[in-house]
Amino acid sequence: MADIVLGLAASHSPLLTLDWPEWEHRAQADLENAALNLSDGRFVNYAELVAEIGTPYSAIATPEQFRDAADRCQAGLDRLAGELESAEPDVVMVIGDDQGELFPRSNTPAISVYYGDEIVTNDVWGRADKSEWMNEMAKGYLMDRVHRLPGAPELALGVIEGLIRAHVDVGAASCVDDPVTAGFGHAFGFIAERLFRRRSYPMLPVLLNTYFPPNVMTSERAFEVGRHLRSALVACPRDARVAVVASGGLSHFVVDEDLDTRVLEGLQPGNSHMLTSIPPGALNSGSSEILNWIMTAGAAEHLPLNWTEYEPIRRTPAGTGVGVGFACWRAN
Repeated sequence: MADIVLGLAASHSPLLTLDWPEWEHRAQADLENAALNLSDGRFVNYAELVAEIGTPYSAIATPEQFRDAADRCQAGLDRLAGELESAEPDVVMVIGDDQGELFPRSNTPAISVYYGDEIVTNDVWGRADKSEWMNEMAKGYLMDRVHRLPGAPELALGVIEGLIRAHVDVGAASCVDDPVTAGFGHAFGFIAERLFRRRSYPMLPVLLNTYFPPNVMTSERAFEVGRHLRSALVACPRDARVAVVASGGLSHFVVDEDLDTRVLEGLQPGNSHMLTSIPPGALNSGSSEILNWIMTAGAAEHLPLNWTEYEPIRRTPAGTGVGVGFACWRAN
C-alpha cells in the first residue's frame, strides 16, 4: 500500500528565487497594486493602506534587513530539501494552485489531479520580452524554458478513483498539449527546482484553485479533502513512500502575522479547528494559498509536526510583502 511518510510546506514567493537586491522590483509592484488584500476581506491600494495604518515598517523595509531575511529563508529551504532527501520518497505529491498557467480562466476546476506521464512547464517568464529580473525568477520556477519532469500516472489514477469513491468530484488532467501556450507553473516548478536537489522524483500534482472565485473551497473542505487524499493513497495497491508538499503562502500581499501565526499553530496536533474556521475573506489573492497548507495538513494529520519556521518579510514601509513559512511533518 502507498502512504504518506513526509509532509512539507513551503512558500514560493518570487523573493525566494531572487537575490535580495532584486526584491525592490516586488516592492514596486506592491506600490502599483490596486487590490492589496486585507484579512477582513477588503482590497485597498497602497495609498489607502498608508492612510489606514501609516508607515510603521520603514526601519524594516531596508536592504540590510532584506539580506538577513534572505539568508534565513534560504537556510529554511535547505532544511526542507534535506528532509525530502532523507525521507527517500518514491513519489512527491505537490498541492499547489494554478494561476492561469495550465488551466484557462474560462474553465478552472476547483481541484484537479494530474495523471500524465510527464509534468511539462510553461516558459512564459523566460521569454525575451520579459525583464532581466523576471527571467531570473523564471529559473527558480522552472519557467525559463520548457522543462519535463516525470509524473506518477499509476498512483495518480488511484488517487482520482479513491477521491471519487469518497464523493470528492475531482477534475482529472492527463497531458499538456502545448507548453508554449499553457503548462505547469510556479507552484510546481519551484518545489522541483528548490527542494528536489536535481533528483528525478516522480511528481503527483494536485492543482487546487485558490485564487479565482467563484469555485474556491472553504478551509474546512480543504482539510477534509486532504484527509481523503491520504485515504485514497492508502487504498492504492502499489507500495509507495509518498511525500506531500504544500506550495505557496503564507499571507500576502499585506503581511498579517496574526493570520500566519494562526495557521502555524493550527498545524499542531489537536488544533485543526484553527485551520478549518479561517473565513474565506482572509483567504484572498496570495493569502488564498494557505488553502494548500490546510489541505496538506489534512493529508499529513497522522504524522507529528516536527518543526516550523516563519519569516515575515515586509518590503515597503506600510508592510506589504509576504509571510514566508516552512513546515515539516515526519514520524520520529
